[in-house]
Amino acid sequence: MERVRDVSELPKAHLHLHFTGSMRPSTLLELADKYGVRLPDALTGGEPPKLRATDERGWFRFQRLYDAARSCLREPEDIQRLVREAAEEDIRDGSGWLEIQVDPTSYAPRLGGLIPALEIILDAVDSAVRETGLGMRVLVAANRMKHPLDARTLARLAVRYADRGIVGFGLSNDERRGMARDFDRAFAIARDGGLLAAPHGGELTGPASVRDCLDDLHASRIGHGVRAAEDPRLLKRLADRQVTCEVCPASNVALGVYEKPEDVPLRTLFEAGVPMALGADDPLLFGSRLAAQYDIARRHHGFSDAELAELARQSVRGSAAPEDVRAKLLAGVDDWLTAPVPGE
Repeated sequence: MERVRDVSELPKAHLHLHFTGSMRPSTLLELADKYGVRLPDALTGGEPPKLRATDERGWFRFQRLYDAARSCLREPEDIQRLVREAAEEDIRDGSGWLEIQVDPTSYAPRLGGLIPALEIILDAVDSAVRETGLGMRVLVAANRMKHPLDARTLARLAVRYADRGIVGFGLSNDERRGMARDFDRAFAIARDGGLLAAPHGGELTGPASVRDCLDDLHASRIGHGVRAAEDPRLLKRLADRQVTCEVCPASNVALGVYEKPEDVPLRTLFEAGVPMALGADDPLLFGSRLAAQYDIARRHHGFSDAELAELARQSVRGSAAPEDVRAKLLAGVDDWLTAPVPGE
């Protein structure tokens, strides 16, 4: 069998990881037991739940499972644990920089309100950075199922706390609901405050939603973006502007966007020159973390070690990491690629 380099040792940045979805399954079970929460069977079976979110019922089921998991995060120490463990898992997978995505309004009812919830999250990130050494920041995401005025409130709050580690502003949940342009003011607030714009698009709906993110929200990154592969002119636009797509292969298959790992258009985007940052999305629900996404690129799409190294570089370039962190990670990628292959 051909010997290859270990992708878990390849330095990389992780730009698409949701907060509750980053939780270890074992942690979820412990917290559910702690608070007497009866979890759906799909979260207790030891295997990733069977999901298909390409129809309304499937998306609702996905959200219901996510909400059940989030209900087990009730105290500041639960938040501290989740963030620390997310950092530990990322380090194990070779990540040197993590931008974790969160909508603090979802945690506010149990943590004393919106501002206390955000401060607890930011404190947890600060602690995780000190304890693990991982570079880590926060991307605040609005929920497109809620009123655009809520998004504006979140954008102002994100800007207010930019000096505490918030680097970006996103828009998540079902992209089939709510027009991107309804949130244009919120994104303008975020951009004016120095935050990068990284809305979800091109996952559950086609290329048009990616174009909307570019035209209406002036996105500098796109959460997912894979459906852009269906429009060659859009691919060229993304490549020309060097807009990074946060591609999550395991998630795309788990949610039914594509039938098989080899159907995810990694090659199409890569060969069109569209920068990509592979991400795990929600490991709790999809069963795989960051390094596994690079394994998918290798096993199902034939990416060579040199091409995997370029994917890692693209993830670093697309990040909000400071220049010294970028330089260190990029040098580490070169070292990984030039090191002898184990066993040869």
